[in-house]
Amino acid sequence: MSTYLKKHVVEDAKIDRAADVDESLLPKTEADRTVGPVSYTFMWIGDGVNLGNMTLGASLVVAGTATLNIVQTFTAAAIAIAIISTIFALNDRIGYRTGIPYVVQLRMSFGMKGAILSSLLRGIPAIIWYGFQSWIGGTALNEIIKIITGGAFDNSFICFVVIQLVQITLSLYGFHAIKWVEMLASLVIMLALVYVFGVLLTSHSEIIAEKWVHAKGSWGLPFFAFIMMFLGNYAAIFLSAADYSRELTTGISDAKRGFLYFSPILIAYGFVLTIGVMLASATGISNPVKAFAIVVDNPFITVGVSAFIVIGAIAVNMVANIIPPTYVITLLTKMKYKAAVIVTGLLASCSFPWVLVQDSSAKGLGMFILIYSAFLGPIVSILLVEYYLLRKQKMNIANLYKEDGPFAGYNPCALMAMLIGAGAAFLKVELAWIIGFVVAGIAYILLMKFTFKDSPFKRDTIFEK
Repeated sequence: MSTYLKKHVVEDAKIDRAADVDESLLPKTEADRTVGPVSYTFMWIGDGVNLGNMTLGASLVVAGTATLNIVQTFTAAAIAIAIISTIFALNDRIGYRTGIPYVVQLRMSFGMKGAILSSLLRGIPAIIWYGFQSWIGGTALNEIIKIITGGAFDNSFICFVVIQLVQITLSLYGFHAIKWVEMLASLVIMLALVYVFGVLLTSHSEIIAEKWVHAKGSWGLPFFAFIMMFLGNYAAIFLSAADYSRELTTGISDAKRGFLYFSPILIAYGFVLTIGVMLASATGISNPVKAFAIVVDNPFITVGVSAFIVIGAIAVNMVANIIPPTYVITLLTKMKYKAAVIVTGLLASCSFPWVLVQDSSAKGLGMFILIYSAFLGPIVSILLVEYYLLRKQKMNIANLYKEDGPFAGYNPCALMAMLIGAGAAFLKVELAWIIGFVVAGIAYILLMKFTFKDSPFKRDTIFEK
């Protein structure tokens, strides 16, 4: 038994590894963990250097003028990244110390049946984004091949299938493949972005200074709304922080793990965000792909930009959009991990991403993001309240795997708190994440204290001390 288990988990917490549970969902032992601090850092850099984050930066420039100036932008970014890193380090602790994945962690608050709904709220959006990112990567790959073949080949769907097959194959090897993909992707993309950054500074510094550096900007709602957009962009990932931390080698303190989140997110997200703002300021175009072509006047720019998009799409999917839903499918269907990876890829293909990327679908896709994001803040708040405030970081992990144990069924307090938090989040969309987070946490504490007094979910919590 590890040092943590000896201190914080009851001594009889022995898990029956012969039970009907796929090996991928069982706690990771020290011997199973192969991702070191360096690989872990590059993993988050690879996740951060993507076109979506660049577009977020470009969104600050509206009608040729930045809604936030350079000081406001970096202040908002620093605040958001600090919050993201803190929540990551807090929510990853149970996964890091005990080795359980997110879908099992959910049972602690929601119960086995209740965890089905809350896990789907993480899994379904990831599958849709998996397909969306893959289609973007497929169309970019098609552009590369079309140029190389002189127009003889032009089939985005075939390229999409190729991208999917590559991602599924890599995912079969789990985090062993992810750490190498992310290291390669982050290095290649960062080098490309350094070049673009240099071009922007040398050729477009005056107009960037005029539209962004010296812009008046706002310290009001747009400033706080941008912080929420930052948080929203990472909300799904730090919700399932245990899926990543359980792969990290042991012996790393909580403070050091927080730094392993803060530093790569600051480097990648901050740099990519900056380039997004600079591109939009210099060109007046919010689409980074089109802005690249204008800023870098090179006949091979299409190939370069397309390669960036392909690598970025694969890097993001490998971290954020493949492993979490695979665990959900494994949990719900009892499939083996590798079979679940394949099913995840097939479901992503069946999300019709070629429809989602159309301009006519933008409004519906935006509404979908808004709806599922409203639940993410409440869920992570409930998990943190449960683990830190109610259970004081003491948990019988074995009970989370018992079909007839104290966590069978569902916890009505958690489900009600989640709905209350999500409902409150819709009252002020610009601040949805933080409103849902705070309201759900308070609601969960009150519901657990004053309702359902005979609930088995209160066993071993402070309310039963």
